[in-house]
Amino acid sequence: MSVTKNILMIPGDGIGPEIMAEVKRIMDWVSSDTGTIFNVEERLIGGCSYDAHGEAFTDEAMDVAKASDAVLMGAVGGPQWDGVDYDKRPEAGLLKIRKGLDAYANLRPAICFAALADASSLKREYVAGLDILFVRELSSGVYFGDPRGIETLPDGSRVGVNTHRYTTQEIERITRVAFDMARKRSGRVASADKANVMEAGLLWRQEVTRIHEADYPDIELTHILADNCSMQLVKNPKQFDVILTDNLFGDLLSDTAAMLTGSLGMLPSASLGDGGPGLYEPVHGSAPDIAGRGIANPIAAILSFAMALRYSLDMGEEADKIEAAVDRILESGIRTGDIMADNCTQVNTVGMGDAILAHLN
Repeated sequence: MSVTKNILMIPGDGIGPEIMAEVKRIMDWVSSDTGTIFNVEERLIGGCSYDAHGEAFTDEAMDVAKASDAVLMGAVGGPQWDGVDYDKRPEAGLLKIRKGLDAYANLRPAICFAALADASSLKREYVAGLDILFVRELSSGVYFGDPRGIETLPDGSRVGVNTHRYTTQEIERITRVAFDMARKRSGRVASADKANVMEAGLLWRQEVTRIHEADYPDIELTHILADNCSMQLVKNPKQFDVILTDNLFGDLLSDTAAMLTGSLGMLPSASLGDGGPGLYEPVHGSAPDIAGRGIANPIAAILSFAMALRYSLDMGEEADKIEAAVDRILESGIRTGDIMADNCTQVNTVGMGDAILAHLN
């Protein structure tokens, strides 16, 4: 009997529609390979939603997201919306869906495919075989804390306020995700904070230590200051396995690690909660400078779909097939422009989708 999976696809802005079109083609292959029926609905998010509805993600779209088995997103943002109020800017839609789904656990793998080791800004010996998993808290911290805003003071000057805030419960649930993931890997977690200058960082370190001592003594835990972690990612990135971070530091550190792998266009992500649908999106942005030209790299979006198959749709075997196909086409020398190298064959967005499908078939 066929199984039906409800998918919300929200391509978003910039290159989002182009890369998500290739995800849809891979999804169709999975459907034909397994007999699974994907019931796909599409909605707007980001700047295109603001233009159509006056807000970056509508309540109706949120209802559809909550009723889905998985949500696949492209990208949001672009310079044409820079002047829009913060509560309606494209990024507000991204924050709204993350909070609405309570997708507090952001999994961001930083993997350097063997074929791309020379594309990194670091020497091959520092990145070949790199496999780091960032576990980033995604629904709290400075991006969501109150009070926040810009105020005019009595003397006419202005002040901007954002509140970095964490509770015991918020720290505990993301910490357990990191330790559980580490048990499936090499059993090592580095927790990055700023306990030396931030009370919220001190609480973070205390709670991570408490949970480790109580329930995860088999895991090797190290605490590292976030600024030192940034330095170590460039100095010796392969020392890390799982890196646990709060929202702000996870945003910064995972982008640093992303560039070690050769291209932001290669990296997927998953944002998970407790029982609700996961949110899956490539790490890269909307790339407005190349939007509409058909040259964007769709691999990160395709690998994000593979993560959806693994974590939300109980289709790990199909996820393995997609990841293996990506590895094979890179080894064969097929490249989009962002990862192009000597003696390789350059293809456009659709061409990369064609190549992956050819290997899947």
